[in-house]
Amino acid sequence: MSFGVADGTMSVMARRTTTTPPPEDFEENIVDIDVAEEMRGSYLEYAYSVIYQRALPDARDGLKPVQRRILYQMNEMGLRPDRGHVKCARVVGDVMGRLHPHGDSAIYDALVRLAQPWAMRLPLVDGHGNFGAPGGDGAPAAMRYTEARLTAAAMEMVASIHEDTVNFQPNYDGTETQPEVLPAGLPNLLVNGAAGIAVGMATNMAPHNLGEVIAAARHLIAHPDASLDELMRFVPGPDLPTGGKIVGLDGIREAYETGRGIFRTRAAARVEKITPRRTGIVVTELPYGVGPEKVIARIKDLVQSKKLAGIADLKDLTDRHRGLHLVIEVRNGFHPDALLDELYRLTPMEETFGINNVALVDGQPRVLGLRELLRIYVEHRLDVVRRRTEFRRRKRAERLHLIDGLVIALLNIDEVIQVIRASDDAARAKERLMSVFDLSEIQAQYILDTPLRRLTRYDRLELERERETLQREIAELTAILDSEARLREVVSAELASVAERFGTPRRTVLLEGSGAARTAAVPLEVADDPCLVLLSSAGLLARTATSINERNQPDTRSAAPELAGLSTATAGPRAAHDVIVSSVPATARGTVAVVTSIGRLIRVGVLEIPALPPSAHSPALAGGAPVSELVGLEAGETVVGLAAPDAATAGLALGTAAGVVKRVAPDYPQNAADFEVISLKDGDRVIGAVQLASEDQDLVFITSDGQLLRFGAATVRSQGRAAGGMAGIRLAAGASVIWFGAVTPDGNGAVTPDSAGSGAVVVTAAGSSGALPGTAAATVKVTPYAEYPAKGRATGGVRCHRFLKGEDTLVLAWAGPAPARGATDAGVPVDLPPAEGRRDGSGERVRQPLGAVGGLAPA
Repeated sequence: MSFGVADGTMSVMARRTTTTPPPEDFEENIVDIDVAEEMRGSYLEYAYSVIYQRALPDARDGLKPVQRRILYQMNEMGLRPDRGHVKCARVVGDVMGRLHPHGDSAIYDALVRLAQPWAMRLPLVDGHGNFGAPGGDGAPAAMRYTEARLTAAAMEMVASIHEDTVNFQPNYDGTETQPEVLPAGLPNLLVNGAAGIAVGMATNMAPHNLGEVIAAARHLIAHPDASLDELMRFVPGPDLPTGGKIVGLDGIREAYETGRGIFRTRAAARVEKITPRRTGIVVTELPYGVGPEKVIARIKDLVQSKKLAGIADLKDLTDRHRGLHLVIEVRNGFHPDALLDELYRLTPMEETFGINNVALVDGQPRVLGLRELLRIYVEHRLDVVRRRTEFRRRKRAERLHLIDGLVIALLNIDEVIQVIRASDDAARAKERLMSVFDLSEIQAQYILDTPLRRLTRYDRLELERERETLQREIAELTAILDSEARLREVVSAELASVAERFGTPRRTVLLEGSGAARTAAVPLEVADDPCLVLLSSAGLLARTATSINERNQPDTRSAAPELAGLSTATAGPRAAHDVIVSSVPATARGTVAVVTSIGRLIRVGVLEIPALPPSAHSPALAGGAPVSELVGLEAGETVVGLAAPDAATAGLALGTAAGVVKRVAPDYPQNAADFEVISLKDGDRVIGAVQLASEDQDLVFITSDGQLLRFGAATVRSQGRAAGGMAGIRLAAGASVIWFGAVTPDGNGAVTPDSAGSGAVVVTAAGSSGALPGTAAATVKVTPYAEYPAKGRATGGVRCHRFLKGEDTLVLAWAGPAPARGATDAGVPVDLPPAEGRRDGSGERVRQPLGAVGGLAPA
């Protein structure tokens, strides 16, 4: 049974596969072909087709066939810059149907690239719509949505194309013709570059600056034997559409000489303050062919894999107004310059570009250097202008020939009419005109075709003028053709006009050297080095690695304005500056604290505080930040001093307006960033806060009624944070404390001299109780601190200023190491009198309103 089924199945299959037998006279003709030879020949044909018809540009116009066909067809469609845009789908359809025997996607991709300003140094298509994003980050919209027309620069590429300037060849089906090459009024191959992959070879040419390339071409026109070094004076290197920097020029020189070379492109970035507490790296230009999304994705991958540290945030703020704008926020504690070098090393913010100048010359691919590229283009332009000149002379000669015949007819108008009237037909009339007046056939036909209205006296004058113009133009064109030098002058002048109309400044910066990291010796993270945190009278916080005294030595009176100000004896103009009201030592990765007028202590990371420039000639507090931007303050709350909450010192000393003094025991909570350090009575406020270096220091109160009290810090016992302090100075009725601080005396009760050799001083400024500090002129007295005897705590102190007529209060006071500094509210330095006053003497009037007094930071 199974055999029968199988046999039946086989029979069915046999019947189904039976074919019609060949005719009786059929003869088999089997040709033996060598497979290797057939594959070799077919592959060579395919390779030649790809090389010549697709991937490689022509060295003369710098265009691939599809690009050339797009520009030619758009010109034939009348899509000039003064016309409206049309749908890209229409352009692609016409190009594909008439000239390009390939798919629409390839044509549209080429059209899109011609319109992208980040891909083309001089775009040849004016696109309207979404044409993608740099680096391929975004695909262009479909061709049915986008529109295009030629740019003014593209019109130079096709100019005079119908004046017999280039050869034409049949299209793919032989029904139409297309140009073998465009006239190319600008050196497109060098200006816009090229990229393509053929079979067994590829091309990758960098864009250049139009003005530089034309300058080199004009030099080569004038000096055909110019060397490469001479040409590189005009073209020092590529000029990429996206700007950026080229690092190292050795590869460029090699590429210009041999046609192949490698150089590195680097993004343009700068380090700047983006917030008072944050430094950022702002990227405004990327390497050629790199998009922002590629950079962002790479940075995120590196951060997530923990291969790159120091980045707090990354924002893409790019828009149409400011262009590319990537902001990379740097974490506190990292050097921005070192992080920038890491970004160059690990991300596409630095890329290599390999030049491979392969282009078609006479249909053959060749590797070309700069001189060869310029020479081929110049020869092409010379040929184009020569052929154009011959065409124009020929057309003018033909027109002149017609004009000469028409003038003969006008001079013999009666005889001409008689000959025409006596002729049987037009052919006979033409023959008789030719024989009677010795005219050519073309002239005779033109006379017969001319309307009678043109045979007037006025038209005769017009014809005479036209004949003179034609004769002059023919002579000029002939002079160009007869002189090679004149022809070169014409080509050079036309190139100069193109450079003037379309030239733009260089975008890419060329950097000599190997391009090694600029901050290779700088560690990525900020070291925990000692520093000094400073508070100015204007409420600015800053940190510096060295003391202001060291920065201003050896001559503080001639130094540039600093954070702590200048001696007012300094000659010449001065910059605005503040004076120091408080300072504490710290480390770069440590913590300091601000003490406020309501008795709060608020911790601040030192790394969050801006660092002063290292130069001793930088403006005061350059880079400093307002305290209010680093800490949150309540309405009416102010910062009165700085503290070192984690330092092992004698504690923090506070003085209030009501004369209360307190030494705070350094038992601060470790995890709290904000806490109270004194319990104030209603209406009282903290006037001053100072971090004591030791118990040997003096605590000093200065009151509004001109009293000063100094006593040893050891007489004030330490108290907890909740305590309200103890009596510091006994105040008279209506008086209040206007300044509180600490001064270090020597073992004999005198004041330890500073490094300049002068001891501490007391500065007092008196005025009217109705005037605010800095609003009116005051009398100022500077007195040596040693003039004031030490008194016991809770006493009234001694007089420190005698009021003159119209004065009834102290408006400003300060005590500390000399020299003292003064400034207006606007930061203008104010001259202070010398430290020679008696402790109970009156002051000297100053010329400018005094807004603040202070001194230098301690060494």
